[in-house]
Amino acid sequence: MNRRLILVGNGMGGIRFLERLFEADPTWAVTVFGDEPHPAYDRVALSKVLAGSVGAETVVIRGHDWYDEKGIRLEAGCPIVAINTEERWVEDAFGRQHEYDSLVLATGSLPFMPPIPGANLDGVLPFRTLDEVDNMITRAEAGSKAVVIGGGLLGLECAYGLTRRGMDVTVLHLTEHLMDRQLDLAAGTLLRDELQRMGMRVMLPVSTKRFEGDGRVERVVLTDGEVIPADLVVICAGIRPNISLARDAGLSVAKGIVVDDCLHTSAPHVYALGECIEHKGLTFGLVEPVYDQAALLAKIIGHQELVAYEPKFSATTLKVAGLDVFAGGRSVPEIGDHEVVIRDDAGFIYKKLVLRNDVVVGATLLGDVRSAPLVGAALSGGTIVKDRLRLLGIGIASESNPAAELPDLAVVCGCNGVTKATIMEAIQRPEEGCTSRACVAKCTRASTSCGSCANIVDGLLAYAGQTASTASPAPVVCTCVPVAREELRWRILGEDIRTVSQVLKTAGDGVGCHRCRPAINYYLDAWWCGDYQEQPASRHVNDRVHANVQKDGTFSVVPRMRGGITTPDDLRRIADVADKYKVGMVKLTGGQRIDLLGVKKADLPLMWADLGMISGHAYTKAIRTVKSCVGTEWCRFGVGDSTSLAVAMEEMLEGLYCPHKVKLGVTGCPRNCAEVTIKDLGVMAIVGAWEIYVGGAAGMSVRKADLLCTVETPTQVLEEVAIAIQRYREEGIYLERMYHYVPRVGIDAFKASTVEASEVVRAGLLDRFRRSKARVSDPWQAVPAREPWRFEPGLTA
Repeated sequence: MNRRLILVGNGMGGIRFLERLFEADPTWAVTVFGDEPHPAYDRVALSKVLAGSVGAETVVIRGHDWYDEKGIRLEAGCPIVAINTEERWVEDAFGRQHEYDSLVLATGSLPFMPPIPGANLDGVLPFRTLDEVDNMITRAEAGSKAVVIGGGLLGLECAYGLTRRGMDVTVLHLTEHLMDRQLDLAAGTLLRDELQRMGMRVMLPVSTKRFEGDGRVERVVLTDGEVIPADLVVICAGIRPNISLARDAGLSVAKGIVVDDCLHTSAPHVYALGECIEHKGLTFGLVEPVYDQAALLAKIIGHQELVAYEPKFSATTLKVAGLDVFAGGRSVPEIGDHEVVIRDDAGFIYKKLVLRNDVVVGATLLGDVRSAPLVGAALSGGTIVKDRLRLLGIGIASESNPAAELPDLAVVCGCNGVTKATIMEAIQRPEEGCTSRACVAKCTRASTSCGSCANIVDGLLAYAGQTASTASPAPVVCTCVPVAREELRWRILGEDIRTVSQVLKTAGDGVGCHRCRPAINYYLDAWWCGDYQEQPASRHVNDRVHANVQKDGTFSVVPRMRGGITTPDDLRRIADVADKYKVGMVKLTGGQRIDLLGVKKADLPLMWADLGMISGHAYTKAIRTVKSCVGTEWCRFGVGDSTSLAVAMEEMLEGLYCPHKVKLGVTGCPRNCAEVTIKDLGVMAIVGAWEIYVGGAAGMSVRKADLLCTVETPTQVLEEVAIAIQRYREEGIYLERMYHYVPRVGIDAFKASTVEASEVVRAGLLDRFRRSKARVSDPWQAVPAREPWRFEPGLTA
């Protein structure tokens, strides 16, 4: 008679234990009891289900057919309610008793629900199970409001998923920065800023006083009295080991079920693993140590080996709301430690090592995690590191393959505990090794959860010679959409693809990230001349609320002032609105406009209605302002009517999205008071003509613009400007300023494709420009612009 094994818990740790057990000894008669009515699924991937990136069926680790094939009796949706360790039986929720020879408890953890008044209201949920995710999806109506309590990994993943569902999400966190258990203040602040740009509102440090509503949650009241409307509240305040069953059975428990080095509990023949256990005072919340425990316990039970469990150093690479994050060891140095920090806020890159005696004892990577396996190996190995910058990816040639430098036991996929050696074994199998990431994923589960290790898997494939190529392919749009930009363009146009989701489904990984989704959204707008289906979740928060988010979560409002020209009536309105809504600051910008800072998000619609002015689009990747001098009407040096031309040019261009922001200027003489030679596009009046310049810059680097052409009339200026802008809109790479685009393609090539192009090409650019412009509408006011080719000398307002 086969020995009887009962597994209580059908989660990721339990199923990994069974996989390894059947490799060691397939003769066990196994019965699995699970609280949930599902086969084992990947809990790490629940955020993808919530975000709508994948279906619930895709996160199943092992389907019913696998249990049947192994002869495992699965009792899904059947909790165990009692254990008799003396007579060796368990009792299920239906009163049935089941005998065992060995019992394994893998009961996992439970979400911690703080004792907040009103937590029993309908619409207040935890985020832990597939059924809870399904409940959230049912409630997640676009435009409705969600509040997520907790700014740790789980809370941010939940907030991201709800944002992708179109909800207006606020994250409340108790401490001063997000993910405070894994990140330091600088990294947590950078993460917060990036999440707010993605559309989430993050409030910290704040504490929740109570939830209110008539049967269903309607608002969250903070301890400082602030009230936040809420149609849904999700509590992600941490987890606690699920020990009640073990405690009632008389097993030794503390924070978790106490186990020895062989994962044996205080009762004979009863073992435990995973998030429910406590080993030498430690509990476990990451999947990698749980998988290590599962493999070890399979050896102990399957081969009767006395193998001692030694927790490894734990570091993890994650996708946090679509953003790549690696964290391990100390996030804050202790006395005697020193740091190496590389930071690029604009590029969302933060890299930090904490070292003691030249040994890495802590590391944080945000944004660029390509060197994470190397850093993780250094952390776990305890070896002396001399070249710290190289460890962070600095000084390594762009064509080098960091995967080749990994030690065999380096963990590549932290979500599933897959090492380099395991992946290389799958690639190099004598019979038929894996030749693609999809095959590696199927054989090892690497890259199937958060996906942040996909680049390393690709690197290992290349290292093994499976993807060698002598060609130098064009850069891809993103690792999520691994096709060249020009190829993507023709696929979108040829296959009539008009949504970001369709692009990701047909040409990408089906999910996308915070970088490629806005890029694809822009390309659809530019290539379809505005005739596409907008998906707000693929835009940054600035674009969704039509205002510029500030560091404190408030917004900046900038009404449009064409050519920098205003009227006393407009100034009075602005002053009245500033008083009415108690703005924090009224600032004159370098672009000859007025900026109202410190505006609450809820006040934006009413504020714009009171202003009665159109948006200056100071918040997005679009046409900004056309700066001008006073020209011939007032200046004794002026040789061209710069003010009228600036107004006409701004009317012609305003509202058009571009690869990046575009700043323009028109100056009435070569004295250049409007600084047109350091603008993305500038126009200068000379005696009897106008010069048009492109590609100027005056930011962190200064670049004098290139002369594009010289024309005789303002009407010709408008035509050449429209053609030049449309060429940039169609051919520029998303987030590429015009002063980067022009040098990249070369001024001669740019001239050849615009002012020197054939009439057919020029007519096509103008037609697409007009069609794009015809679809522009102001986000706040329905104020029609004049015919864009009309120029009126002396026009000043």
